[in-house]
Amino acid sequence: MGASEPERIVELQAQVDQLKEAVASHAVVDQAIGMMVALGRVTPDEGWEVLKDVSQHTNIKLRNVAELILIWGRRGDIPPEIRVALEDALDRYGPTQVPGAWER
Repeated sequence: MGASEPERIVELQAQVDQLKEAVASHAVVDQAIGMMVALGRVTPDEGWEVLKDVSQHTNIKLRNVAELILIWGRRGDIPPEIRVALEDALDRYGPTQVPGAWER
């Protein structure tokens, strides 16, 4: 016998809530990848790898790493362990040379 209509509504609402969270999380990660592309001069795929690398080396969930990077972009401060892991990851994955780009 299947779930009653009220039970099914509760299940569907839980699924909707999970999807909303996933969309919000995806947006945060995409924005952080964009920052890696712009500031680290890496490709979007490399930006994704940088975020995964930082997450793995700091043992912080990828979404939380992305949030910290976005906060850094707005406020200019970032936890030292994230900064070190980010610099190390960008050294490994970039920078991608951009035609006509200035020298660092």
